[in-house]
Amino acid sequence: MGICASSQYTGQGGIALKWPSTVKIIHLDGTLQELKHSIKAEQILSQNLGCFLCSSESMYINSHIPFIPQNEELKLGQIYFLMPLSKSHQTLSLQDLCTLAIKAHAALTHSEPSTTRTSKLSNNFCTTPAGVNIVGLSSTLR
Repeated sequence: MGICASSQYTGQGGIALKWPSTVKIIHLDGTLQELKHSIKAEQILSQNLGCFLCSSESMYINSHIPFIPQNEELKLGQIYFLMPLSKSHQTLSLQDLCTLAIKAHAALTHSEPSTTRTSKLSNNFCTTPAGVNIVGLSSTLR
């Protein structure tokens, strides 16, 4: 999918904000969890039964969602998605990847570059990075 996040984010008004390098995990409900240190995938998965982790860097159209192995260390500066196990053999469509990109953008946009560690995503409305408003976007990944 290639949705990578820079450690620098331009906020409203064009002001550059510096985010500390963290492990970013986007939960099923759009909650953003940030960790200041790397952690093994199994530590996240043990708290989220029925889910698997995937990296935003290894998701592509018309391919299966790649699992992060439980013993793998999650890397600082990377974005990970918690996905339901029921989606583990699903082929990703362009719409699915767009939905995940919008979910990540909304979670990251609503997160403050401070000590705040969670941000709730509204499923009804969000603004894409290109400035296109999408209302009621549906996907098989919800």
